[in-house]
Amino acid sequence: MSRITIPREVAAHVLWHEGQGGHPAGTFTTKLLSAWASADHVNAARLAAGWPEYGAALDLLQQPGGVEFLREFAGEASRG
Repeated sequence: MSRITIPREVAAHVLWHEGQGGHPAGTFTTKLLSAWASADHVNAARLAAGWPEYGAALDLLQQPGGVEFLREFAGEASRG
C-alpha cells in the first residue's frame, strides 16, 4: 500500500469545503469537491484514482481527529 502525502493546499481546500477553516479553492476544485460530496462509493473511488491527495484528505476528514490532522497539514494547528 502506498502512502499519500496531503499537500497543505489540499488540506486547506477540503477544510474550507467542509466549513472547518482552510481557504477556498479555485472553480474547478470547488466543483470537484462538490461532485465528490454527491458521489456514491463507486464514483468516489473513481475520483480518488484521479485525485488521490483529495481522496486521502476526504477520507481523513471522516476519521476521529481528522479535522485536527488536516488543520496541521494546512498550517492551522492553532486554529480553534
